[in-house]
Amino acid sequence: MSAGGPGGAAEPEHGDGLGTYEWLQRGLGLLEDGHAAAAATVLERVAADEPRSASVLEALARAQFTAGRPGAAVRTFERLAEVAPDSDYARFGYGLSLRRLGKLPQAAEQLALAVAMRPQRAEYVEALARVRAVLEPRTDGGSGPGFDPGPASDAAAGEAAGPESAEPGLLGPRALGGTGAEPSPQGLRGPSSREDDDGAHA
Repeated sequence: MSAGGPGGAAEPEHGDGLGTYEWLQRGLGLLEDGHAAAAATVLERVAADEPRSASVLEALARAQFTAGRPGAAVRTFERLAEVAPDSDYARFGYGLSLRRLGKLPQAAEQLALAVAMRPQRAEYVEALARVRAVLEPRTDGGSGPGFDPGPASDAAAGEAAGPESAEPGLLGPRALGGTGAEPSPQGLRGPSSREDDDGAHA
C-alpha cells in the first residue's frame, strides 16, 4: 500500500478482497467529506479491480460527477446500467450527467427510463420535466413563458456561479430528495469547472 495523492489518498492493493473493500470505504469517506476528486482517484483504482461491482461503479460515478467530470460520469453510469440494468439510480445519474454535457435528447431518454422504473420518485419526474421543458420549446420556435435558452447558457451560468451552482452532486440512491432548482440527489456540490468532454482518467 502506498500513501500519497490528493486528500491523502493512496492506491488500493490489488488482488486483496479485504483491501478492495477498505479502499471502497475510504473512497466513500473522501466523497462524503467533500474530496470528490481524491475519491474518484481512489475509486478508479478499486473499479479496475472490481469492474463489474455495482456498488463500486455507483460510488465512482458519483465521485466523478461531483468532481465536475460529467464526461467520465456518463461512461461510468453507462457501465453501471449495463451491470445493473434494473437500477433506476443508474439511469437517473446517467441522465443528469448527459444533461450537464448538454446532450438533452439522450438525457431525456435516460431520465424517462428512471421515471418508468420508479415513478414515485419526485426528483426523477422533476429532472425529466426540466429537460423536456428545454427541448419542447425548440420545436415551436422557442417562444412562451419560462423558455430556457438551452444548455450552453445554462452551463455558462453554472460556471459563473462557482462551486455552489445549481446542480448538486450525486450521493447514494437512498439519499435522494433534493429540493433545489435542479431536481437531483441532495448532497455534495461539485465544482462548476469547465469539463473536457473526455473527462476520464486512464
